[in-house]
Amino acid sequence: MLIIGITGGTGSGKTTVVKQILNELSENDISVISQDSYYKDTSELSFEERTRINFDHPQSIDFDLLIEHVKNLRQGKTIQQPVYSFIEHNRVNETVTTVPKKVVIVEGILIFTNPILRDLFDIKVYVHADSDERLIRRVKRDITERGRDLTEVLDRYQDTLKPMHQQFIESTKEYADIIIPNNKYNTVGINIVKTIINERLS
Repeated sequence: MLIIGITGGTGSGKTTVVKQILNELSENDISVISQDSYYKDTSELSFEERTRINFDHPQSIDFDLLIEHVKNLRQGKTIQQPVYSFIEHNRVNETVTTVPKKVVIVEGILIFTNPILRDLFDIKVYVHADSDERLIRRVKRDITERGRDLTEVLDRYQDTLKPMHQQFIESTKEYADIIIPNNKYNTVGINIVKTIINERLS
């Protein structure tokens, strides 16, 4: 099994890179785990309290469960991946069955901040895009997919996303084996990752 960690700032294009890898390789050989599924369960809090959580801080992630699940997949065990609602700001009462495959991709903005999780990755990829491009992508996504309004998105970006990126995420670039500039479709970077995957699996 090959475990790949793919990180980068919010709106950097991590999900796009994952989809490009899936398009280039057989989906039968790849399982994907999203860090977003592992935000801590906050059912004990009111909706208003949940909206005030800093979801871009490492403390918002249930790393213990994420690490346990990655290790279980490495051992050939099937896991039940949590499902998170960005509308409710909490986990929902369902899971996604995720089976061990030849390649497991773990993607998320904070996955390189935890040294135990980081050491589980055979390949570490950092997806880079400039801050203006990331902000534009974040605004479009949060308004269309997550029901946010423009003021809320911009306030959150200024108050938490930008400072958290500077404090926790940008510095994890040093752990990357591959850095993919993703201001546009980057076929060279994707092909490098694809080649490495094929070489490791052959």
